[in-house]
Amino acid sequence: MKTVETLRYALGYLIGSSIFMLVFPYGIYLLARAFPGPDLLSYPVRLAVALLLGIPGLIFALWSNASLFFQGQGGPTDFFEVEISPRTKHLVVTGPYRYTRNPMVFGANSCYAALAIYWNSLITLGIWAVWMALVVFYLKHSEEQRLLRDFGQEYEEYRRRVPMIIPWPVKGTGPA
Repeated sequence: MKTVETLRYALGYLIGSSIFMLVFPYGIYLLARAFPGPDLLSYPVRLAVALLLGIPGLIFALWSNASLFFQGQGGPTDFFEVEISPRTKHLVVTGPYRYTRNPMVFGANSCYAALAIYWNSLITLGIWAVWMALVVFYLKHSEEQRLLRDFGQEYEEYRRRVPMIIPWPVKGTGPA
């Protein structure tokens, strides 16, 4: 790997992990502290729900990053046509991408919902729901259009078979 490409990977992962693993969770924490919700669920129930959402979310987020790097030979940080880490050279349709076209989005946002529930903030959950609507809009109108340009019919067939965000087993695919 060339030095410039290695630096771009490092920069992409540094920026992406800083934003999605530090800034966003801290923002959720601040919102939850500023707008605590009524105690609709007991602490043990909130903890259980948060773990049921957060652990699979974390697994999908990490697994998808590894799949992009090792199978797609690219990185995850590409935002509004700005390529920070190198774009994937191969369309990844195995591993977590077998269950959802956006396992990083599913993973990160499962963790965000888990944090909002754990910290007991209905307002934060509402903001998260609006955020998810914006994410879906972005995916449809930016990322999916780029993937269609980059991978054409291969991506179009994949898009017809695999759900956008919520993981679901897909018929006709073998083990990843």
